[in-house]
Amino acid sequence: MTQREFALRAGISPKHLNQLTKGIVSLSPEVAEKLESVTKIRARFWNRLEADYQSARRRLRETRDPAAFSNWLKSLPVQELIKRGHVPAEPSDKQSRWEQLLAFFSVSSLDAWTELYEKPAAAFRQTQAYEVKIGAVASWLRLGEIAAFEVPCAPFNKSGLQSEIPRLRALTVMAPQDFEPELVKSCARNGVAVVFVKEVTGSRSCGATRWISPTKAVVQLSLRYKSDDQFWFTVFHELGHVLLHGKQEIRVEPARKGASSDPQELEADAFARDILIPARYAQRLETLKSISSAESFAKEIGIAPGIVVGRLHHEGKWPHSWGNNLKRRFDLADEFTD
Repeated sequence: MTQREFALRAGISPKHLNQLTKGIVSLSPEVAEKLESVTKIRARFWNRLEADYQSARRRLRETRDPAAFSNWLKSLPVQELIKRGHVPAEPSDKQSRWEQLLAFFSVSSLDAWTELYEKPAAAFRQTQAYEVKIGAVASWLRLGEIAAFEVPCAPFNKSGLQSEIPRLRALTVMAPQDFEPELVKSCARNGVAVVFVKEVTGSRSCGATRWISPTKAVVQLSLRYKSDDQFWFTVFHELGHVLLHGKQEIRVEPARKGASSDPQELEADAFARDILIPARYAQRLETLKSISSAESFAKEIGIAPGIVVGRLHHEGKWPHSWGNNLKRRFDLADEFTD
């Protein structure tokens, strides 16, 4: 059952249950009794688990390097996580913050956090010409995982996802409130959770792809400075990674892409480019000399006109001052949920 249903049956708030499952709050004897009423597992069992858990936490505290944890704490966007409701405002002492952040990332040690989050974030930073904060990227990735766990998905079906691509392409002409649920549902029935997570300050990321189980992939989108041409290119770029490159390491995409020498990035770029404007139409881009011709071409091939304008800008066929009024701007805070 969902956490919300479980909380309702147990007579506790969904927020308290969520914090309990993350280890942010302790399990009281009263709540243990309520768990027994829902699960039919005796309260004494839950109480014993809580005692064992707290004992393990005490042992871990004794082995931690205070300096290392202090530096880790400084690297993370704690106030932003508090504002988003993923870390409690209180207690705010250093020891409590360590525990809260380990719980947020669902890890028991800094070594585990480094392996799961710091290494992918550091690899992403190395590809960028501007400053990227590793703690911000790691936090943004974790927020995407949390959101993805809430998206019910069928097991991954590569051929099914491939067959959905033309239908997903047709969504480009729709408004966000219409295409967002269709995009999510179409991908979910083929084993891909599409989640929209507002960028964490300093992460400078627009998309990411990874697998959170052998049968469930995640495509995470931030919409940082995104217009519809950039948004849809990112969607199909990430789906290209899922279809072409299998269950590999986390892939994080920058908000402003430069030239890449990574063969898989180039393949994903080509996949997105050719899905949006197939090669059989691409040669006609040279003939588009006016706003009206771009609109007519977009209508003919069944995509949003902003995507045509974006391609013309990218290939230097139009100056960047032309046609921007055909691009639709998306604001994650207004049109999507975090």
